Amino acid sequence: MTNYSIPGGAALGVMLMLSGGTFAATMPDPMADPMAKPMADTMAKPMADTMAAPMTTGFNTVDGIALHGFDPVAYFTRHKPVKGSPKFSASYNGVTYEFATASDAATFQKDPAKYVPAYNGFCTTAVSEGVKADIDPHAYVIDHGKLNVFFSDEARDHFLKDPAKVSRLAASNWPAVEKLDKIYR
Repeated sequence: MTNYSIPGGAALGVMLMLSGGTFAATMPDPMADPMAKPMADTMAKPMADTMAAPMTTGFNTVDGIALHGFDPVAYFTRHKPVKGSPKFSASYNGVTYEFATASDAATFQKDPAKYVPAYNGFCTTAVSEGVKADIDPHAYVIDHGKLNVFFSDEARDHFLKDPAKVSRLAASNWPAVEKLDKIYR
């Protein structure tokens, strides 16, 4: 089993276990450490709010913006992630995307389905394991003309070991995963 650390979760001991298909979040044991109880009480609410925040659109957005504000067209044309700007934005299926240039926004508007990420912008590897996880916009693969984004470089590397298998599992799991409210961030 391979464990992947979730960025920003180190204080809570949050780990993503891709091979086992489960996520685990651990908090300090208040019985073993009397100082842990106040910390656990303080951290539990923000953790629950972050990890189980329901989404209104079914897409992975942060502050209403897809791909953490990165330009979806740039992945295809510049072959790298490029931060977009609110100055150049477009919406598709109720989701707002930001672009680095007006030209990229225009390109997107001509064929948005070509540029939107697979699985509504959730980590492809996590979807293959039956859960929703946020992404690092720098961890991506374009596979068969579709942008796949990942929680981490490790999750991307897991995908690259057997893209056909991970893609098949993700496609099979997506109808159930899409309905989940819990998102691992």
